[in-house]
Amino acid sequence: MKYRKLGNSELRISEISLGSWGINEGVERQNAEACIYKAFDIGINFIDTSNSYAAGGAESFLGEVLQGIERSSYILATKVFFPTSPSDRGLSAAQIKKQIDASLNRLRTDYVDLYQCHRYDPDTPLEETMTALTEVVRQGKARYIGFSEWSPEQIQSALDIADVERFVSSQPQYSLLWRKPEAEVFPLCAANGIGQIVWSPLAQGVLTGKYQPGQVPLPNSRAANEKMNWYLLEELFSDDTLTAVQKLKPIAQDLKLSMPQLALAWVLGSEYVSSAIIGASRPEQIVDNAAASGVQLDRDVLAAIDQVLISVVRK
Repeated sequence: MKYRKLGNSELRISEISLGSWGINEGVERQNAEACIYKAFDIGINFIDTSNSYAAGGAESFLGEVLQGIERSSYILATKVFFPTSPSDRGLSAAQIKKQIDASLNRLRTDYVDLYQCHRYDPDTPLEETMTALTEVVRQGKARYIGFSEWSPEQIQSALDIADVERFVSSQPQYSLLWRKPEAEVFPLCAANGIGQIVWSPLAQGVLTGKYQPGQVPLPNSRAANEKMNWYLLEELFSDDTLTAVQKLKPIAQDLKLSMPQLALAWVLGSEYVSSAIIGASRPEQIVDNAAASGVQLDRDVLAAIDQVLISVVRK
């Protein structure tokens, strides 16, 4: 496993990181536990979660499983914004103060390494949010702060506020099929010391090649799981996209890579990306995905990939 520096922070995070969104939603506890231990075994040191995953259940699960593991040996990130109860949501000062304490309690730790705004809150003045996040850091409850899926305008507005802690990370959706952050978010962040921790690098499983055009998703797949498929983007599951993805298989085979390894290696080929977050329901998936760390794709391969996907890429 290789490691990269995260923005202007002192954090060195594994190129492949483990997300926890599926815990208590579609991944059985025994498998989820095995996945975490396997991740640590092969050098993954960054775990990403949120207070909203399984209504706090993912954090509670991690709090149990991580007990007994040296705290300084892994990097832990969580998020705040989405509802955790009918009256609790957003990025107001009151919510941030309440939710960081609740997250730390569930995670059974004194601090998180990274505290992220899960989305932008248009209902709260940005100055209030940034001041509250600054307090979280200066109280020692989080080492650094970040955000997920903010627009360039929102990012710049935060950068323009004086005397507050600076963001060190951005968490956008990014994959072979979803390249929207490339145009503005990546360069703006790079110019301001903000690294990218990307989610859905396998395009919600589409880039594994397991979904066939014109066919019903396999019963054990995420797309067939009602607890986990509610957010899937229909455009990624169009027959045109699925047909194009199938044409990547010979490219992967020629390189002796699995389809996930090819997709992850492409994401990690970006100079802007610090880590790619994967989800897994079985330890062997983590082993396969992690093998993408350190793989470099040459120009001919990149050109061949673009030629195959040119009509279905979202920019």
